[in-house]
Amino acid sequence: MKLKINLKLTALFLLMFYLSSPEMLSQSISAGKYHSLAVCSSGTVWSWGYNFSGQLGNGNNSSSNVPVQVSSISGVTAIAGGEYHSIALKSDGTVWTWGYNLVGQLGNGTNTNTNFPVQASGLSGMVAVAGGEYHSFALKNDGMVWTWGDNSFGQLGNGTFTGSNIPVQVSNLTGVIAIARAWDHCIALRNDSTVWTWGINGDGQLGNGSSGNSNVPVQVINLSGIVAIAGGGQHSLALKQDGTLWSWGFNLYGQLGDGTNNTSNVPVQVSNLTGVIAIAGGGLHSLAVKNDSTLWAWGSNGSGQFGNGNNFNSNVPVQAGTISGAIAAAGGGGHSIILKQNDTVWDFGANNYGQLGNGNTMDSNIPEQVIGLCSIITSSPENKYSESGINIFPNPAINLLAISSGQRAIDEIGIFDMMGKKVFQETLSADETINLFRIDVNGFPSGLYVLRIISEKNIQNFKLIKN
Repeated sequence: MKLKINLKLTALFLLMFYLSSPEMLSQSISAGKYHSLAVCSSGTVWSWGYNFSGQLGNGNNSSSNVPVQVSSISGVTAIAGGEYHSIALKSDGTVWTWGYNLVGQLGNGTNTNTNFPVQASGLSGMVAVAGGEYHSFALKNDGMVWTWGDNSFGQLGNGTFTGSNIPVQVSNLTGVIAIARAWDHCIALRNDSTVWTWGINGDGQLGNGSSGNSNVPVQVINLSGIVAIAGGGQHSLALKQDGTLWSWGFNLYGQLGDGTNNTSNVPVQVSNLTGVIAIAGGGLHSLAVKNDSTLWAWGSNGSGQFGNGNNFNSNVPVQAGTISGAIAAAGGGGHSIILKQNDTVWDFGANNYGQLGNGNTMDSNIPEQVIGLCSIITSSPENKYSESGINIFPNPAINLLAISSGQRAIDEIGIFDMMGKKVFQETLSADETINLFRIDVNGFPSGLYVLRIISEKNIQNFKLIKN
């Protein structure tokens, strides 16, 4: 057995290399109510669907059923869709927005719509962004959260009900490592694995056992060991370290996935679903990617947003047809978006404004590939999955992650965050053989990742937890 120790990077070097290398960026995806967004490996942003308020960001207000490039923006590392607006995070830590702005959700000090990106005021050092119905928020590298836009239900979290067209800091919330959007409430994951929420709560979407709105963060009760969060229209989702999924809030269509249609103001476990590595919420449906790269969906399916060939709702998870190779998901008002391992993007569900990006405006209850997206990335055939021969330890990891391949040669290692963004990649030359690979993960934010290993032309996915 040949032993080789490779890429023992310091956190600082890893961060600098990542931020300065556009080719390190995998595609990432997001959805607004009727539009869709993707970041390509070049750091450019592409959008498709409804554009009445300029949320496609291409300088006009015409909807498009194929991807169009967002104007005058590059170096983007993450994107988020609000109902009728869009948000982008650049590698320099600044935030840029475009689209509907009647209540200041663009954060640039005005209430004027724009069909091209404008910079949100006073923000730097940001590491994540999210968009609600008429509000936006961003996470800073110091663990603090900033919000702007509508505040009718307290969704800015600053102790008032007064809206703001510039960012304001969320009160009494520190140590945040992830944020998630919903229509009129916000969700945050802290570094102690607890979940905090604020905003509207008429359907129990804050998960604190009450139905009263809150303009400051409140802790979701009976919930610990969380590694990822997501929000739907009026419901919330949280993934535990053990791969089980929990949900709370509105449930008329079964979007909580617990086998009932009963709304709940405390977390309930999603039925018959384990091994989950990525989650997403749509307007009235929920999505989960399992560690075998299959997609599961539940809730409303009236427009085919499950992708399973029919339009029947379900209050328990059902497998989304023949989808394989999924690594990330996003949910819109009535459509779903999937990012695959081969960097292709697939949509299904409602398509009245072209939000599926397949060149027409007909709904589809089976996956349709987005056309003309990120042409610099070529599609490749789906690979079969290896079932053995790879060991990952320790997992959860704190500082150093080791990968043992036995007698199997490793060709490529990639690590993806829950937005589908590639945060680490190493490709080996044809004459290299590595049987023990070590990665310094000390600089990775705590949370859940997908570890993808390609060995002898086979792909295997693992759920990786960073403590």
